[in-house]
Amino acid sequence: MSSGEGKSDAQLFQVLSQLLQQVEALTNQEEVELRAKIEALGLEVTKVPSKPAETIDELEIARELDKLSSKLADVDEMITSAIAEDPQVQTLLSSTADLWMPVITATSDERRNFTASIEDSNCKSQGKISN
Repeated sequence: MSSGEGKSDAQLFQVLSQLLQQVEALTNQEEVELRAKIEALGLEVTKVPSKPAETIDELEIARELDKLSSKLADVDEMITSAIAEDPQVQTLLSSTADLWMPVITATSDERRNFTASIEDSNCKSQGKISN
């Protein structure tokens, strides 16, 4: 994993954490289970894989992909139920979709480009401020 991908992942999980905090503030309910799942998924995504044996067979890759798909399905179900229980969650997710959707749906190359464009924007805006 390149450092660009790591930054994108960190930004994504920071946004998810901030969204969760906002949801908790709006609903006055602590979402312990959802917070734990987001943190676990963040650790899973940023985990450096152990050095593989000479080759990983297709079945092992398929098993790992199934595990990740299951974790993502759990997060999706929790988000869906939160949206169903509170319309403000839907509003919050919709109003911030331009931040988190590109990161979630992008390929690793697109995520690297996305991170580079954010860094370029930050440099330009800091330059304008200092002038």
